[in-house]
Amino acid sequence: MNAPAAGARASAREWIGLAVIALPCMIYSMDLTVLNLAVPHLSAALHPSSAQMLWIVDIYGFMLAGSLITMGTLGDRIGRRRLLLIGAACFGIASVLAAFSSSAAMLIATRALLGIAGATLAPSTLSLIRNMFLNAHERSVAIGIWVASFSVGGTIGPLIGGALLEHFWWGSVFLIGVPVMVLLLALGPWLLPEYRDTQAGRLDLLSAAQSLLSVLAVIYGLKRIAEAGMGVLPLAAIVVGVAIGIAFIRRQGRLADPLIELRLFRVPAFSAALAINTLAFFIAFGGFLFIAQYLQLVLGLSALQAGLWSVPSGVAFALGSTIAPRLVRLVRPGFVVAGGLLVAAAGFALLSTVDRIDGLVRLVVAYGVLSLGLSFAFTLAVDLMVGTAPPERAGAASAISETSSEFGGALGIAVLGSVIVAIYRHAMGEARIDGVPKAALEAARANLGVAADTAAALPGPAGAALFDAGREAFAQAFETTATISAAVALAAAVLAAIMLRRVGRPPTAPSGDVELTLLG
Repeated sequence: MNAPAAGARASAREWIGLAVIALPCMIYSMDLTVLNLAVPHLSAALHPSSAQMLWIVDIYGFMLAGSLITMGTLGDRIGRRRLLLIGAACFGIASVLAAFSSSAAMLIATRALLGIAGATLAPSTLSLIRNMFLNAHERSVAIGIWVASFSVGGTIGPLIGGALLEHFWWGSVFLIGVPVMVLLLALGPWLLPEYRDTQAGRLDLLSAAQSLLSVLAVIYGLKRIAEAGMGVLPLAAIVVGVAIGIAFIRRQGRLADPLIELRLFRVPAFSAALAINTLAFFIAFGGFLFIAQYLQLVLGLSALQAGLWSVPSGVAFALGSTIAPRLVRLVRPGFVVAGGLLVAAAGFALLSTVDRIDGLVRLVVAYGVLSLGLSFAFTLAVDLMVGTAPPERAGAASAISETSSEFGGALGIAVLGSVIVAIYRHAMGEARIDGVPKAALEAARANLGVAADTAAALPGPAGAALFDAGREAFAQAFETTATISAAVALAAAVLAAIMLRRVGRPPTAPSGDVELTLLG
């Protein structure tokens, strides 16, 4: 099946195809979050060591982030639909193997395979959208739906996972995606066009290895810093990753058929959108981290209750993702992005005022406001990156977009997570609580979760006083981190207003020009 003619409006087949490719994107997002609920259950069944448990949780995201660039470029070479279907088949098989893993080592290996297979989904689906929707306005709408599908997956994943774990074994959470992948394999060949760059050369394996190792090392270092603070090993990993990344970039400049096209970064709209996307994910992932902790550890909600109270933010994000493409018909994309980031900044500012008296209501409102604002930035930044890339390099541009999202998210968790830990420990270090042994107070400085466990073991009012001190310390850290996030959102809004001000509105009628109009 051929892609529609340049500038032509999409038919019903393309819109149905969009619905089909949105489903694996939901699963992609769900698999990043659903395992967290199953950790206690699989721990009891497989008895992993602490190191194995870390790898079970992290390896999916590591392999996914490290494989994105290679998979995006591979799709340009062998065909984006073909790569998507291969990835869907591998994802389904790996999901079944993960569900029935009989040891921690087997689960780590199958989670790694899931990450590699998952890395084919986002770049392939986004680059297919680039070829299915050649009218600029329709492409913006399609990308908005594509972005919303990730939000929906992240929102319903914990709810579906929690329901499954109520009635089935821990491996059931991995089987959620199998029917979706079977559906994609059945309908994909009929509904999705094939597209590949007929002029592309061979895949440079050394470049692929460099991109994988560079991203893996940096993401690993950032995650370890977020979990345990600064240390020699995570800092060394980041330095090594950056060094390999520099070697990778230099190699791309010398190759006739590079893994990524460096000329993309010379397009101002592309580079600005990439920076804004990274900053938006920086505050989004960091924000989601400390909001989830506040709901459970300060307000005392269960994991399922916290998930339910997070649904409004997911709805706001999905709505914003579909509203943003309509706004750019009236207002230039750069100003819509800047406006969305200002809304996100207002949401974070409101979040910084949350207290334990009216904390739940105010937090849910603030969470919804910031999610609505960030959805504008995510949707239009992706649209700009894909729309300004030549069609034959859409896979590579999509992979760069996804890699910036993963990198920004990991950086946000590491930096903002470290801020939370530092402020919490400082506040707890200054606490003096009558009746609490020094050893217990020292243990409670680790984090609020440890403080809760330590407080539960203390008799009488001493335990309650220790837990209250921990919650107060975390609330201080929460307020500061929300304020920092608001400042970053404001800075990103200024960047968008300045760097993207010349990007024109997409045409509202079919035309021969399928790119966003760059004025000036």
